[in-house]
Amino acid sequence: ERSYLSISVYRLAEDDIVNKLEQYSNGMWISSLGLVVCFLQIGSAFYLPGLAPVTYCSDAKNNVNCKTSTMVYVNRLNTVENIVPYEYHNFDFCVPDKDVANSPSENLGQVVFGERIRPSLYTMVFNEKIECKTVCEKSYKPDKKNEAEKMTFLKEGIKLNYQHHWILDNMPITWCYIVESGEKFCSIGFPIGCYVTSAGRRKNTCITLADFNTPDTYYLYNHVDIVVEYHSLNKEDLGPQNTGIGGRIVAVKLTPRSIDNGNKKDEESCASNLPVFGIPGESKKEITIKYTYSVEWKENNQIKWTSRWDYILESMSHTNIQWFSIMNSLVIIVFLSGMVAMIMLRTLHKDIARYNQIDNMEDAQEEFGWKLVHGDVFRPPRKGMFLTVLLGNGAQLFFMTLITLVFACLGFLSPANRGALMTCALVLYVCLGTPAGYVSARMYKSFGGEKWKSNVILTAFFCPGLVFTIFFLLNLVLWGYGSSAAIPFSTLVALLALWFGISVPLAFLGAYFGFRKKPIDHPTRTNQIPRQIPEQSFYTRPLPGIVMGGVLPFGCIFIQLFFILNSIWSHQTYYMFGFLFLVFIILIITCSEATILLCYFHLCAEDY
Repeated sequence: ERSYLSISVYRLAEDDIVNKLEQYSNGMWISSLGLVVCFLQIGSAFYLPGLAPVTYCSDAKNNVNCKTSTMVYVNRLNTVENIVPYEYHNFDFCVPDKDVANSPSENLGQVVFGERIRPSLYTMVFNEKIECKTVCEKSYKPDKKNEAEKMTFLKEGIKLNYQHHWILDNMPITWCYIVESGEKFCSIGFPIGCYVTSAGRRKNTCITLADFNTPDTYYLYNHVDIVVEYHSLNKEDLGPQNTGIGGRIVAVKLTPRSIDNGNKKDEESCASNLPVFGIPGESKKEITIKYTYSVEWKENNQIKWTSRWDYILESMSHTNIQWFSIMNSLVIIVFLSGMVAMIMLRTLHKDIARYNQIDNMEDAQEEFGWKLVHGDVFRPPRKGMFLTVLLGNGAQLFFMTLITLVFACLGFLSPANRGALMTCALVLYVCLGTPAGYVSARMYKSFGGEKWKSNVILTAFFCPGLVFTIFFLLNLVLWGYGSSAAIPFSTLVALLALWFGISVPLAFLGAYFGFRKKPIDHPTRTNQIPRQIPEQSFYTRPLPGIVMGGVLPFGCIFIQLFFILNSIWSHQTYYMFGFLFLVFIILIITCSEATILLCYFHLCAEDY
């Protein structure tokens, strides 16, 4: 998070000052002291990632720098049992009349990731306790088609365990509970409800309470108890004219409850002794749902605003497994490095021994092993055009990944800065069209290719076009389901504008410089007549080579890949970019060494 801090930066060039003072006479010490003072500067620094803190106070009339009230924002709902997320209003929850007009602006990354942040009716005032406040009431009559469809959709959401994702002060509202291991886990989402099957089997959170026991019943969490913890500020921070108390929010936790409040009054409708609210699977009666909430503010000076995300991230800590992943990757590197070193030493040893045994020039002309194909290894491949296109796009993806990981490790892409990771990746990919065009054109020219126009066009359009086509088809499916993950038409136009307006011209520019360069010089001359390739062993055939070339790099990254995919599908926060960057470096080394080994085995088999 971006925290503006006033600090004193003392730029003292100690060595230079000492040398200067030794050179000056006693009469010049005042001038030297003045020079030192010039080096003392007052500066301001800030932590770049995230947003600036928001201060809340009970009396904001005399202080324009603090707020008295805030609002809960709701995000799209999703589940691990279904890949289709939906917006908050699709489940017919309580929404403001004009929620779209007041929705916060979303960046490109948020829209692509499917985030749909909307305002809600859950409002609160700083340090003001709320007891069982009614948000709204919803009634569903089975004889009305529209209301019956809404109830069916709500039941399906409960059955599939769809999760709420609420936000307060740019921070996820968490549901903290004790897991089987006895540790406290804080989830950034909480379920709509839970379902008990017709056979009486309690699913998901229904196992937490014995009252959830009626077969074929959908239990709805229609009440939430919200606890807002804040770090208090002194009067100097709030301003001399402020007479109330103030602070910054450092944690927001809630507990969902299912309450059958019926016709109870507001102050009585949230008591802990009330029965749970269940919706029968088959019901011909009118169903009325009353949504309520309570808010309690607690002072917590143990947590600072700058570290308020720690309790969320610590719940998802898997440091031991991460170190195991690193050790696993290092073992693979040591294994490959040993094989490469053994091959190099063995090859050099044999070459030196053979050179020492040469008695005449006829023996010197005899070639052996991989040297038999030295006149064919630089022969242009049959699909040279396609290979260079993939090389260019690979270079573009490589630099995009590298720069994105560097920014993430430096903290610029923190979880508080929503959508920053995807936005950064998209912008970098678009702006790195020049390396793609340059690498593709340079390699294509070295292969002796002459269709430079086709090469540039394929480099700029083939891989991005393939990905965009798949993306567009999936988007059509999501549109058909009415999902919140469906990208709006305006965003599709923006992506096309970035592609055609920035990436394609940069790819042409890179290709222009690539074709102007001289072809890469080969150390040996290519024979006019291609050498016949002998029958290959099993391990040098294409399919086994593909498997062997992919298994070892995959072995280095599969644990990190598990955490990344788990974060995407389980809708958790991924923040272990330091481990990811280290594994990325290991992956590069592994790919390089695996390539050396595969090339050596193929050349020894005379398969150029």
